[in-house]
Amino acid sequence: MSTIAQVLPKKKYLSLWTKLAFGSGDWSISSFGTLRQIFYAIFLTDVVGLEPRLASVAALLGILWDAVNDPLVGMLSDRLKTRWGRRRPFLLFFAIPYGLAFIILWWAPPWHSQLALAATVMLAYMLSDTFQTLIFVPLYSLTPEITPDYDERTSLTGFRMFFNLLASLVTAVAAPEIVKAVLASGATQQQGYMIVAALFGGLAVIPILLIFFVVRERVRPEEEIRKEQSVSFRETVRTAWANIPFRFATGIYILNWTTFDLVALVLPFYLTYWVARGNLLQKALGMRIESSVLGLLLVTAVIVLPFWVWLSQRLSKHIAYIIGMSFWAVVQLLIFGVQPGQTTTILILAFLAGISVSNAHVLPDSIFPDVIEWDELRTGRRQEGIYYGIKNFIRKLTGALAIFIALQVLGWFGYQSPPEGATQFMQPASALAAIRFLIGPFGAVLLFSAVLAAWFYPLTREKHGRIRRLLAKRRERQQEAISD
Repeated sequence: MSTIAQVLPKKKYLSLWTKLAFGSGDWSISSFGTLRQIFYAIFLTDVVGLEPRLASVAALLGILWDAVNDPLVGMLSDRLKTRWGRRRPFLLFFAIPYGLAFIILWWAPPWHSQLALAATVMLAYMLSDTFQTLIFVPLYSLTPEITPDYDERTSLTGFRMFFNLLASLVTAVAAPEIVKAVLASGATQQQGYMIVAALFGGLAVIPILLIFFVVRERVRPEEEIRKEQSVSFRETVRTAWANIPFRFATGIYILNWTTFDLVALVLPFYLTYWVARGNLLQKALGMRIESSVLGLLLVTAVIVLPFWVWLSQRLSKHIAYIIGMSFWAVVQLLIFGVQPGQTTTILILAFLAGISVSNAHVLPDSIFPDVIEWDELRTGRRQEGIYYGIKNFIRKLTGALAIFIALQVLGWFGYQSPPEGATQFMQPASALAAIRFLIGPFGAVLLFSAVLAAWFYPLTREKHGRIRRLLAKRRERQQEAISD
């Protein structure tokens, strides 16, 4: 009989090429997400012309469809059986439709009825999210299959988040500048957004197809496949909810990304109407103020990324996360105190926030794969698809919640859309106070709540290692039984 140490597979480091290829997929998801996180709310109010509260309802209703399609796509990718594997066929067949989904989301309908506009926005949101699901649930379900190692998953996530933050940086800086250039040529904001959507939609297709051709899936035993296919969808979801580390990881994920989405969404309103005193063309560092602040924040996040990977290996993922989120919460409270015209101050705070934004991108995603081994130990099944289906839904739900919360608050506190072609427009004092509250104290409360959830997260490096050893011993016994 082999010892447990002999049974446990030797640690294998992924090649740099594999990490780069797989990580590049986050360019595709992040460019899509950044456009929607930062600019979609102000696009709905200032370009589509939707009343803020109605716009928020349309986005939230659109996400309800994802409560169904994300887990279903996850289960389908768990059970699909092709010569290319379970996940990769989705990347091949839905890469181009996903790229086209960028354009659908950024079309401003010519209707005059507010209800007709809201219905069209809701349908576009549902359609674009469906294509997003068909790509990224199968793609992210590959993560725990690529490497089972606790620290190597953090490294892989670090590569993913490099591309994620790089795409966020390029999108956040380039999008306002492209729209501004289009306006300067005599065209409309709508045409500017459509050009941005077409450009980044086309670029998003390339990494997805690259992953299909480069990354390979683990070959699974037939007995394992049959065991998974015998379990009903309802039982699979019930089992996932019974996974205690998964509940904590889910709580961390919701609070983490709701905060990020909310801050990113409110930031253009805050910079334009509070810091720039309603000057819609305000510049900083030679660019529009939104591009400068977001660019500095995201450049910092990219540079600091290796530090958080290193710190999580020295301490643990959840301790490093607690440190980063506590620091970010303090920065958000300081942002609340910034006064109109203090451009230099907001640039300094953007730099400080970028240090923790890097943490918020890499550590929740590196925690998530570890809960799957806990589930496998309890059930004897690997169900990456259903877990990543739920995770993908949560990620989109946080974006919809951020839009709903922000636009509802702005609507109730008197936010007004500027007249078409205006370059200077002041919001009511009540709307400005709401914007400052959302980006400052409210964001800090969400971050401290994420810290509390991380404090009680039960799956440490040591416990995960013990789970892997038990799983290896179980596989050895199964292999011996087959041999006998």
